Amino acid sequence: MGRLIEHDANGPLKLDASDVDPEKGDVAVCRCGLSDDHPFCDGSHRRTLDEDEETCYRYVETDGELVRRVVDRVVYADEADAGDAE
Repeated sequence: MGRLIEHDANGPLKLDASDVDPEKGDVAVCRCGLSDDHPFCDGSHRRTLDEDEETCYRYVETDGELVRRVVDRVVYADEADAGDAE
């Protein structure tokens, strides 16, 4: 299963005792990139349960709702120019 994730930060996420939510108890860090409570998990990964392993997806917000789109192909800038260099 592939999923395009756009992050607004990079580097490791370091958690300490202040990250524990007294109401929720344990700490779960989001790894799907869909959480509205990022960097913490809010259960949004449940939307991905029916994803096909051979398909790449991108989740986009449309009219205030998160919508899943199928990605046909991913083209990187250096690959797009590769056909011109002969």
